[in-house]
Amino acid sequence: MWDDLLAAFGLMLVLEGILPFLNPRASRQSLLRITQLEDRLLRLIGLGSMILGLMVLYFFR
Repeated sequence: MWDDLLAAFGLMLVLEGILPFLNPRASRQSLLRITQLEDRLLRLIGLGSMILGLMVLYFFR
């Protein structure tokens, strides 16, 4: 179980690093826009991301 969790964490880090590596200017602009969003909207985006992730895990695992 811990091996799978660490592998998932490593994959997440790789995927999160692709945009800043390929296009740092767009990444910076996106982060600046995100800081201007309301907390409620950020929570909804986070919830949607978690639900989508759970669905992917359920259907492909």
